[in-house]
Amino acid sequence: MKIVRFADAQGKIHYGTPERDGQVRLIAGDLFESYVLTDQRLRPVKLLAPIQPIAIFCIGLNYRKHAAETSARIPEYPIVFMKNPAAVQNPSDPVALPRHLNSDQVDYEAELAIVIGRKAKNVPADRALDYVMGFTAANDVSARDWQIQRGGSQWCRGKTFDTFCPLGPAIVTPDETGNPNSLSIQTRVNGETRQQSNTADMIFSVEAIIEFLSGSTTLLPGTVILTGTPEGVGMARKPPLWLKPGDQIEVEIEKIGVLANPVIAEAI
Repeated sequence: MKIVRFADAQGKIHYGTPERDGQVRLIAGDLFESYVLTDQRLRPVKLLAPIQPIAIFCIGLNYRKHAAETSARIPEYPIVFMKNPAAVQNPSDPVALPRHLNSDQVDYEAELAIVIGRKAKNVPADRALDYVMGFTAANDVSARDWQIQRGGSQWCRGKTFDTFCPLGPAIVTPDETGNPNSLSIQTRVNGETRQQSNTADMIFSVEAIIEFLSGSTTLLPGTVILTGTPEGVGMARKPPLWLKPGDQIEVEIEKIGVLANPVIAEAI
């Protein structure tokens, strides 16, 4: 099932599953406890990020070809950093290039995102998918200058500016995505394909990531995990290709859909 989050004409927020006529069949109940599909249908006025995460974990350098293009060694363990939940952006809303803490080196990163559906701790890999509510598309937008030169050896500053975590357009349940480690993934900027890969190139599988992150650590329902990006990032181009105002980014993941966001400069 595809699950979307949207606002109606009165500004009220709902969850539901989209139908072919453009309406959404509403979901009643708690997505993380028990919910039912109702017979009520509404036409959405605005599509929102499909979840408001309680926490956002991210995995760096998790595609073999991306590690190669950045001349990085294959990691022994998953490389973990976090994003501020306030960095989440809706589909179709703009990614804002920082101007108060200025960056002229902002990059895109298409990523498969895991949505944890129930409390998970010390989960073995062979049971990991039992804890997954679904998957969505993410763009791990990154200010490379703040990530690398000005970040004090930590990645969080360059990756957690406002709007730097677009999510959507929907959460897709595991029965529809099938094997999450075999999905095509790509990024287009202004219609030009910049990233074209498959999650089969991940160093650490979805199951291995959940096993690692839940080790001696509780992952609460509503936690979102970004699983890394493939090769083709702007930083690795010669010369580098940074995002600029007026650009249009599209992240597309097989069986999930297209997450599209324009680019603007932050208003200060």
